[in-house]
Amino acid sequence: MLNPAKMPSTTAMEHRLFDESEFWRKIPAFQGISRKEFLDYGFQNRNTVKSAAELEELLANITEPDFLKDVRRGLDLAPMGVRLSPYILSLIDWDDPYPDPVRIQFVPVASTFVPDHPKLSLDSLNELDDSPHPGLVHRYPDKALFLPVEVCPVYCRFCTRSYAIGRDTATVVKDKHACHRTDWNDVFNYLESHPAVEDVVVSGGDAFCLTANNLREIAGRLLNIPHIQRIRFASRGPSVMPMKILTDKEWTRALVDVVHEARIQCKEVCLHTHFNSANEITDITREAMDFLYRRAVRVRNQSVLIRGVNDTPEAMTLLIKQLSYLNVKPYYVYQHDMIKGVEELRTRVADTLEIERKVRGATSGFNTPVFVNDVPGGGGKRDVYSFDHYDETTGVSVYRSPCVSGDKPYLYFDPIHLLPPQGQLRWADGSQHADIVQEAMTAAGLDSESC
Repeated sequence: MLNPAKMPSTTAMEHRLFDESEFWRKIPAFQGISRKEFLDYGFQNRNTVKSAAELEELLANITEPDFLKDVRRGLDLAPMGVRLSPYILSLIDWDDPYPDPVRIQFVPVASTFVPDHPKLSLDSLNELDDSPHPGLVHRYPDKALFLPVEVCPVYCRFCTRSYAIGRDTATVVKDKHACHRTDWNDVFNYLESHPAVEDVVVSGGDAFCLTANNLREIAGRLLNIPHIQRIRFASRGPSVMPMKILTDKEWTRALVDVVHEARIQCKEVCLHTHFNSANEITDITREAMDFLYRRAVRVRNQSVLIRGVNDTPEAMTLLIKQLSYLNVKPYYVYQHDMIKGVEELRTRVADTLEIERKVRGATSGFNTPVFVNDVPGGGGKRDVYSFDHYDETTGVSVYRSPCVSGDKPYLYFDPIHLLPPQGQLRWADGSQHADIVQEAMTAAGLDSESC
């Protein structure tokens, strides 16, 4: 007989539940749309919202006018333009949109805006400095990032590449540094001439926006380079438009074919995706992930820790367990990058450490993600707790990345509005900024001049 204390509660089984309803019918414009039509990726593309005016028209009768005014002002402050699939739009609770974790990620409001940290820079990860060719970032010795496309199926407010992706906004003029189709050969030639490179991430933009032929071409060229063993196609698509996997048969067949071709060569092609909240997951997601799993396509997930979205142990645990139930490997949880215009979305390093502590042990170790800080300045991904020094009062954490740059220090700064009063007062005084950095460097035993 089972011990009652070991009996699973309804909450403990929540990750096995998937919304099977026709939830999109709550939006008047989609009330007459059948499941078959809604699952058509062509319908999703044709009806993607691409402007504030389109968004207001779609939501005019289902949410408060004051909220729409807030959104309009929020878009004026945002680093990313609006681009929302019907699927994502339909998942938001428009009766109470402010705390909705999907709305928070995609639809800005001015009322929550917080000024940027004074240490923030537009290209926070210094990708352009590590770019030997347009569309190629080479930071780690054995890994490169290929950016062959500049568009995404949706635009996330907190995009690390807000400096380049999408159209210009009132706050960000994009540094395109574009990789055009004619530039691809330069990228492939570079990779061929660097035998240390074994791992290539194909992102953008979003690999979902590559044509099937382009996906085959890129994978084929990379697989033909003898020293390249691993290729990762990176896409937000499974979370924001999962029906493409089910109905864009040409694209999905291309992905499945290159995965199988890689296996024949004892190499790996996989799909890396990006879910941040269990609210993004429905029965359509389950069907799409089952489709890929049956065809031996490995899928891994990389989340970003976002205030109001997944910054509690309960929300993060539910996400991790639900992804695991879908055979999607929880791989990384990122400390939120220092991105222009989204300061209210970031958490403190201290909060991340506590969430990681409480999440670990909630499920098996191989389904527990690594919590990392992709440190500003181009130091790369570091375990979030691997800092040399962290001051919770000033919010400064100091990291090193020996494989990238020896003992060079990299600094991450917590959001000022979340610091204790003493820390907020010091940052309010511009004359103290240099002293704050110097104190952190001294405490870490490092030279501030190398920062």
